[in-house]
Amino acid sequence: MKDVYILAIESSCDETACSIVKNGREVLSNIISSQIEIHQKFGGVVPEVASRKHVENITGVVELTMKEANIEREDIDAVAVTYGPGLVGALLVGLQFAKGFAFSLGVPLIGVNHIEGHIAANYIQYKELEPPFVSLVVSGGHTFVVHVKDYDDFEVMGETRDDAAGEAFDKVARAMGLGYPGGPKIDQIAKEGNPLAIKFPKANFHEDTLDFSFSGLKSAVLNYLNSEKQRGNEINVPDVSASFQHAVVSVLVENAMKTIKSRNLDKIAVAGGVASNSSLRKALLQKGEEENVRILFPDAILCTDNAAMIGSAAYFQFIKGHVSGNDLNAKPGLSLGGR
Repeated sequence: MKDVYILAIESSCDETACSIVKNGREVLSNIISSQIEIHQKFGGVVPEVASRKHVENITGVVELTMKEANIEREDIDAVAVTYGPGLVGALLVGLQFAKGFAFSLGVPLIGVNHIEGHIAANYIQYKELEPPFVSLVVSGGHTFVVHVKDYDDFEVMGETRDDAAGEAFDKVARAMGLGYPGGPKIDQIAKEGNPLAIKFPKANFHEDTLDFSFSGLKSAVLNYLNSEKQRGNEINVPDVSASFQHAVVSVLVENAMKTIKSRNLDKIAVAGGVASNSSLRKALLQKGEEENVRILFPDAILCTDNAAMIGSAAYFQFIKGHVSGNDLNAKPGLSLGGR
């Protein structure tokens, strides 16, 4: 069987990324141009700024990707691109470039769901991994627990009803003056704190569900910070960070383990930026050992937004003949499993 080379582009938020992936699992090059320093002074991603930087960066990123992979244009079998979910302006930059590039090469265009891309990062990390398994997708914009039935068949078992876990991390970090992005900063400082120092609430739904809610937890932390300041008390930032992180992690682990039992599976593949969180990794690995469940984490570079994961997801569409037309448009609110 002929090798399949896919050039993939990811621009859903503030990373301009391009990768060349061979047969869905081997990464030949993976270039990411991050805008974190630009957005730090704003305390979060500014969509208009992100879009402009994508326009400036994308040509150079693609050229560097081709050079690093040591591949010729005629070797590329398809061009893949994230078309949702994400920031509409940012998505459009990658999408328009990908359309033009695919047309110039005379190869198919493949639109990829960003969340499905995060799940596919595990196929790069674990070459032997095949569905079915459970995936816990935790990032700045998304929190899902998913039954991955096949490479293109996803059953959402639970999702956030409000803030995503990563979003809650960013907002709590900002309230404590830790800066952006909040997740890594809270993860680091929480190591010095007591996770049981402050009892923050977990969302309780009246119905039987595996959905998540982090807005109540975020509000509880903000209220705690305000009340302590009003009393003139000094905030113990490590304890607040550790207690908040413990509340987030415990519900993520709990719902993932409930899903694995309900579907009688034995593997949880974690995905998304928050998959790098050391507390989440430790708690899941511990629980996995207790329950005889294998826990899979991609390397940090594959947890953040990157194009290699998009190229992997695209490969499994390509071999089934699922390609996109030139009318493919950005879908900022695209759901998991949506086409």
